[in-house]
Amino acid sequence: MLITVEVNNVRCSGCANTIIKTLEKEGFEDVAVDLSCEPRKVTVNAKNEASLAQLRPILRKLGYPLCDEENSLGDSIGLKAKSFVSCAIGKFSINDNAGESANNKIGE
Repeated sequence: MLITVEVNNVRCSGCANTIIKTLEKEGFEDVAVDLSCEPRKVTVNAKNEASLAQLRPILRKLGYPLCDEENSLGDSIGLKAKSFVSCAIGKFSINDNAGESANNKIGE
């Protein structure tokens, strides 16, 4: 089942790369991040309802909560910090794997 969600804290291709690689590792297919709009959109193909239920916690763990989530100031700061780390990891991964197909999925 194909679903698109709106996500906070996604700023660049490094963020998108981390999201794509993590979700693919978790079994999602056709993962794409649209960086051309605000809020950013993440589209995935989930195998079933159980895997779809994992989307929100996976993104939140990376520091990218869904836009419909209410967060306290402390949570927002913590999530933003996590997203900076995820972004940096994604940027290093892009540089290490230049030309891989994951880079072609990032909609910048």
